[in-house]
Amino acid sequence: MKRLLKYLKPHALTMLIVSVMVLLITAVELYKPIIIGDAIDYYINGYYNAYAVVDADAPGAVRYGDVYISKNYDADAGSELYYQMFLYNDNYYMAENITAEECELLEKAGSEILSEYAENAKCLTRDELKELRHFDFTGICRAALLYLGALLAGFILNALQTYMLQKLGQDIIYKMREELFAHIHSLSLSFFNTQPVGKLVTRVTNDTEAVNEMFSSVLVRLFKNIVKIIGYAVVMLSINVKLAGYSFLLLPLIGVLTFVFRHLSRQAYRITRNKITDINTFLSENISGMKLIQIFTREKEKYAEFEDKSKGLYKAGYREMMIFAIFRPIIYLLSIAALVIIVARGGSLVLGGTISIGTLYIFINYISSFFDPIQELAEQFGTLQSSIASAEKMFQILDVKPEIVNPAHPVDVKLDGKIEFKNVWFAYEKDEYILKDVSFTINPGEKVAFVGATGAGKSSILNLIGRYFDIQKGEILIDGVNIKDIDTDVLRGAIGQVQQDVFLFTGDIKSNISLRNENITLDEIKAAAKYVNADSFISKMPGGYDEPVTERGSTLSAGQRQLISFARTLAYKPTILVLDEATANIDTETESLITEAMEKLMTGRTTIMVAHRLSTIQHADKIMVMDKGRIVESGNHQELLMQNGVYRKLYDLQLAAEVTE
Repeated sequence: MKRLLKYLKPHALTMLIVSVMVLLITAVELYKPIIIGDAIDYYINGYYNAYAVVDADAPGAVRYGDVYISKNYDADAGSELYYQMFLYNDNYYMAENITAEECELLEKAGSEILSEYAENAKCLTRDELKELRHFDFTGICRAALLYLGALLAGFILNALQTYMLQKLGQDIIYKMREELFAHIHSLSLSFFNTQPVGKLVTRVTNDTEAVNEMFSSVLVRLFKNIVKIIGYAVVMLSINVKLAGYSFLLLPLIGVLTFVFRHLSRQAYRITRNKITDINTFLSENISGMKLIQIFTREKEKYAEFEDKSKGLYKAGYREMMIFAIFRPIIYLLSIAALVIIVARGGSLVLGGTISIGTLYIFINYISSFFDPIQELAEQFGTLQSSIASAEKMFQILDVKPEIVNPAHPVDVKLDGKIEFKNVWFAYEKDEYILKDVSFTINPGEKVAFVGATGAGKSSILNLIGRYFDIQKGEILIDGVNIKDIDTDVLRGAIGQVQQDVFLFTGDIKSNISLRNENITLDEIKAAAKYVNADSFISKMPGGYDEPVTERGSTLSAGQRQLISFARTLAYKPTILVLDEATANIDTETESLITEAMEKLMTGRTTIMVAHRLSTIQHADKIMVMDKGRIVESGNHQELLMQNGVYRKLYDLQLAAEVTE
């Protein structure tokens, strides 16, 4: 939680303003029932207040017969006789010249006493009643305007608070999402070899949204509901301690239920989030491998697997829903029970003259609202825990240290393309060495090929040159400088790599050649495409270089994708060229174009090739034969054939296979 709150530091002023708004909103909500309660006591039920004879210019003076009377009299003036209005059988009466004790008696009187007083009291006409209650009508209008003002103030404050919180949440999540994505980009390839793509997508999308909810809603609502609960409790206690005590009778039970709910909801939410991650991972993997699934007709089996995972998510979601479905009605029933207690006890206190009807109204309104923040508080604590759980998963990725760290003081070097491996030992897993004491030198402009059986370590050498992995022992030098002392951007920028499986992004042809690098102009893109024979098919497309490319370039042939890959590599003007099985999946018709493109690419560049088809590397200046992580033979094509060793066996096997075909 502490780590999450650090993201709030730049927004401290916004949070302070929002907190002040919350206090004002709570004050407005607390004040609204008081406005109505006072209106009931002072204006609607105002006839219960006794009148005294006053001067015509006295505050609140109204004419009654030959005298002026007012409810706003000075109690210390010593008046002994009063006028008291009362209601009996739907008619208003005025009892004249009665004592203060009789006034109190009339306020609490039943129908029997009222009937006695009605015999001697004056039945008021509509005009007289209107005159006597003139100030009550005015007071009700003032109360209505005040209530309307409170509603308007609450609306404006809530709108401003919502806007500020949503903007704050989006700003923070934007930063977190950018930080997470940038960190994922900084991690080495070994991390991606062990992490499912769907899981990473969930972290960057679903989990960031869960954290967004915390910043944009939950934190402030928690604060708001706590302030509300305290505010309701303080105001109720200040109005009437006894009635407030009755209101709080059920709080211990609610506290226990809230604790249980919080525990169960947190557990249920975590299970649901894990199930969502599982489904995302499963979908990502199966959609990517759909062709393989269809080739082996495994659709039914995969559907069964998905159905199983989907049922797991359904059950988790149902369990979560049931917890809320049980908790909310229980809290509602308890609020109704508390309301019944207040009406019963409050009603008796009103009849006993201890409290007014307006006070009872305030308590009824408060008790109806008192349980809402308690319920929300429990639910928001669960959401807060879920947001923290999502944040923890994000931080687990952010805490992964990049294995490839840029040097603190990189050597400023212009790379010409000389590559040296000195006694290199390398393993993906500890002590399981893929390369064992490998040493060789490749001079600038030289073309070198690595051949050998699968698992011999050929592709590992290519990965090490670009420092996608670090070696355990030995040294790798480029132009006499250890690659660990060269800035990785400079190092990888000097190396152009063409792989067997070409990856194309959703976009268009030109963006897949330039990779949206603004330093590469459209003219340079076209020049690179023409140079490697890609322009011949690009220019025939309806959109040309703006032709849309779908995910992975599925609308293009393998040869077309490979030619685009060559154009991409050339556009970045590399010093060193790495070809990893670049012609493995190419048809015979396209192979001639690609072979020509490869020859153009290799001109003037240090080139390292890996190939299973020995016919594609016979022109290399040097061929290195690998076996079980070691270089066992080295020389050009003719020299290796004459050695009659491993290379000769590989060559004869391939030749025999071609003859058989």
